[in-house]
Amino acid sequence: MKKISVIGAGNVGATAAQRLAGKQLAEEVVLIDIIEGVPQGKGLDIWESSPVELFDTKVTGTNDYKDTANSELIIITAGLARKPGMSRDDLLAANAKIVKDVTEKAAEYSPQSILIVVSNPLDVMSYVALKVSGFEKNRVIGMAGILDTARFRLFIAEALNVSVSDINAMVLGGHGDSMVPLIRYSTVSGIPISELLPKKKIDELVLRARNGGIEIVNYLKTGSAYYAPSSAAVEMADAIVKNRKRILPCAAWLEGEYGLDGVFCGVPVKLGSKGIEQIIELKLTDEEMAALKKSADEVAVNIKKLKL
Repeated sequence: MKKISVIGAGNVGATAAQRLAGKQLAEEVVLIDIIEGVPQGKGLDIWESSPVELFDTKVTGTNDYKDTANSELIIITAGLARKPGMSRDDLLAANAKIVKDVTEKAAEYSPQSILIVVSNPLDVMSYVALKVSGFEKNRVIGMAGILDTARFRLFIAEALNVSVSDINAMVLGGHGDSMVPLIRYSTVSGIPISELLPKKKIDELVLRARNGGIEIVNYLKTGSAYYAPSSAAVEMADAIVKNRKRILPCAAWLEGEYGLDGVFCGVPVKLGSKGIEQIIELKLTDEEMAALKKSADEVAVNIKKLKL
């Protein structure tokens, strides 16, 4: 891939740019922000690490969207971060305005690109990007499930004192308090976690995964998570750039799948060079389906609050 652009040179964006360059997923990574000097300084700093880290990807910082022209992949991280006491939904109006603005500019210069949305509230911002860009639904993807699943996998590994490499899990639904970890699909080297942990402990891990973001916000006080979110976004980029056909939980625009229509919601998808190449429909239990619908309904309520 020739060019990947990252919109927003804050902690998530800059760390994503660093990981993209380090993995050499493009010939050039462009880091763009409205604040003069910040993307230029961070971009140059990342690029100057290349002789030590041994990557040949060029890293460019800019305030001008012309420099993002003909990007094949764009990661949108722009927006305000949460503070203690704030929910993701509290960011709704302010970040909708920011994401609308950056998507319009990005889509103008890179009309064939694929968009990965990281800004919160994630599912609603993905909707904003879809509507404003006018792109096909397979080219606008929200990063949520990979991050939620990573947190859940870590907590399972910690509880069992085993390697994270052996943990598989799946978290569906909106990126928030109503996310739906699927216990039946959570395994350690193929062994269901229900065979290894008591229900009470599993319930505790589910709750901690749901509160994974706010736990970090409460520690940091003046910011939110960025190492794990940037890793999750770059895992999606890797699947797209290398056409890996990975099955990953991502926020996708649903039109009847899982009985849900006209809403972004986290579901398993096949990610390849065209973006979302397939939405995988699992057979859910009544309880799981009810939880997924509740989660999607919360996203739908927030979408209706927007004035696009």
